[in-house]
Amino acid sequence: MNALHLWLRHETRTTERRTPIVPTDARRLVESGVTLTVERSPQRVFPIEAYEEAGCRVAETGSWVSAPPDAVVLGLKELPDEPAALTHRHIFFGHAYKQQPGAEALLRRFLAGGGVLLDLEYLVDDNGRRLAAFGYWAGYLGAALAVLHHRGRLRTPLRPTSKEELDAELAGEGPEVKALVIGALGRSGRGARDALETAGVEPTCWDLEETRDLDRPALLAHELMVNTVLTTRPIPPFLTDKDLDEPGRRLRTLCDVTCDVGSPLNVLPIYDTTTDWTDPVRRLREQPGALDLIAIDNLPSLLPREASVDFSAALLPLLLDFETGGAWGRGLDRFHRASGEIG
Repeated sequence: MNALHLWLRHETRTTERRTPIVPTDARRLVESGVTLTVERSPQRVFPIEAYEEAGCRVAETGSWVSAPPDAVVLGLKELPDEPAALTHRHIFFGHAYKQQPGAEALLRRFLAGGGVLLDLEYLVDDNGRRLAAFGYWAGYLGAALAVLHHRGRLRTPLRPTSKEELDAELAGEGPEVKALVIGALGRSGRGARDALETAGVEPTCWDLEETRDLDRPALLAHELMVNTVLTTRPIPPFLTDKDLDEPGRRLRTLCDVTCDVGSPLNVLPIYDTTTDWTDPVRRLREQPGALDLIAIDNLPSLLPREASVDFSAALLPLLLDFETGGAWGRGLDRFHRASGEIG
């Protein structure tokens, strides 16, 4: 354990404010004997001075490429396009195991350099349940944005905020809306339900039982829908282009929290690109009534402090027990299996 060197990198995506390790948990890692190097980042929600005070080393932005070979590079979202060959062990959300666009190219970069991807999405317990996730806050924000847009009160471009400020906006008066949350019993679904409750909306809640034999007319009878389902096996899509053209469709606002665009496991293959903070809403149909989509793949970054604190608390014990067995071993096996599949 004392030999572990973690390297917390700057996030290259300009709208990414989160961090997988907050300063208070960084202090615990350092006190346990971990060497923790933190890159400077102008956008990270916690200042570099807080990490310095926690006993971390400080490095320049993007310097992970020349980090010691044994350093484990820790981040959240996508890596920059260079270097072409990745030599380190990396921990982040790689989105590379379900045939997503760019997945093969990323895996080949690891194969070229001899590095390893330990994907946070596949850091799971013995039952396959994720051990560290942003799901609650993704669901909360997805539902919050959907309600605000549906009520004509979504301000763009989107900017990071606090839960108190967001809840104050949600609590404002608005017309009644018939809402549906799919995947309602999971982390993201719970977050979506809580946001809708704050907004005074009592949603219909569907989970495995209701989606096993999906009632599409019932789905289309809702005005607002939040999808939080992340599947690891092929299932029939919840909506198709044909469904959107149904004359009786009442659905007007759709938020896809999962954003599995381009994957054969996508349960909403009705759009081909995500939306973003500048243009968070895209019109999918004008007839038989306007239908708008919100599909932002880093929703929790809009509440960066709350989301980071929760995620860091879940990740900390796993980092304190960083080894090749258990969850880390399962993650390593998953990487090798995916790498072998591309030849």
